[in-house]
Amino acid sequence: MLTLLGVAAVVVGFAVRLNPLLVVVIAAFVTGLAAGMTPVEVLEAFGKAFNENRFVTVAYLVLPVAGVVERAGLQERARSLIGRFRQVSVGPLLILYLAFRQITSALGLTSIAGQTQSIRPMVAPMAEGAVETRTGPLDAATRQDVRAMAAGTDNIGLFFGEDIFIAIGSILLMVGFLASSGITLDPIQLSVWAIPTAIVAFVIHGARLVLFDRRTRRRTAG
Repeated sequence: MLTLLGVAAVVVGFAVRLNPLLVVVIAAFVTGLAAGMTPVEVLEAFGKAFNENRFVTVAYLVLPVAGVVERAGLQERARSLIGRFRQVSVGPLLILYLAFRQITSALGLTSIAGQTQSIRPMVAPMAEGAVETRTGPLDAATRQDVRAMAAGTDNIGLFFGEDIFIAIGSILLMVGFLASSGITLDPIQLSVWAIPTAIVAFVIHGARLVLFDRRTRRRTAG
């Protein structure tokens, strides 16, 4: 039961608002020491876990890179770039990104874009720039709405696109669950049935983006 002290360390750490990474490390050491492991053995366990799951943890290397390019003015560059194309509005721009996100996710490239990699540094500023080019400076509420719609577009593209890829975790989970219930299916069978759903999601959200474009123009014009 002493190993459950690690859970208590997590609760206390987050309650006092400590750094999340520090909380996780402390909880790991508390659990390891309570289980009779030496500090060196706990570190070895950390290293083994990182090595075996490096395809997941390597994604966090994107965070400092995104911070550096933002500080170098990437958002401003993206906003000024889209401002040169006065015929581009926020609706078609986000619809194009939605198509890109769904197609790449369907091919298994789920980490090629995302909130950190593309939305915050590039897509959201470009969407803001597309609106500003037509309507002038944005008020705070409209700016937040544009950013939220850009973020939502990424989520929808990823969610409904990734299930088309046969090796994604959700597909394999469903295959395993059905197999445990005596229903044998190939992953490709579930992936094929995810295609109509992805198409419908694209059409519905595309319509929402068109309406959002019109609503934004009316709001800023008023």
